[in-house]
Amino acid sequence: MKPSFALVAFIIPLIRAQVPHWGACPEPSVQASFDLKQFMGRWFEIGRLPTQFEKGRCIETNFTFRADNSIRVVSSEILKGELRKIEGYGVIEDPKNPAKLAISYSYVLPYSPYWILSTDYVNMAVIYSCTDVLRLFHLDFAWILSRTRTLPESAIDKARETFANNNIDVIRMMATKQDACDKSDDQQWKKKA
Repeated sequence: MKPSFALVAFIIPLIRAQVPHWGACPEPSVQASFDLKQFMGRWFEIGRLPTQFEKGRCIETNFTFRADNSIRVVSSEILKGELRKIEGYGVIEDPKNPAKLAISYSYVLPYSPYWILSTDYVNMAVIYSCTDVLRLFHLDFAWILSRTRTLPESAIDKARETFANNNIDVIRMMATKQDACDKSDDQQWKKKA
């Protein structure tokens, strides 16, 4: 009885912020002929499924190549007036399918899928990740990214359609606040040491 309670005690906090679904992770289609070099650079988060690890506003991620050809991933957000950054590393899971990236923000945690379902490289990217929990259920992560802090509603609708066409439920997707993101816009904004 105790192992069951321990498992439930571990899983409940994850479920509260994430989007759980029964069964294993889906296998959505990813961007054909993906060009990682064109994808590199600064992306702003326009929308996301609820997550335990993103609570702030002005969320953005910058992808750059490292000397060893892995990917440097720096994500940031403003939370309670402080700029918070985290650095991670990414790799291509399968060279034959370069739109399937894997990212880790810790040396002790395994890489998580970071799949580019669709991108035009200059305006928008549709990203999906999924974590299986004992193949009993899975937790979805989904993002709509843009090269600018705003995206036309028609582009957001197109991104939602991409998720729907891959049987990914984004009914709980939320908009990311991208206002008052520059230092000059917010006098309370300060860099966390």
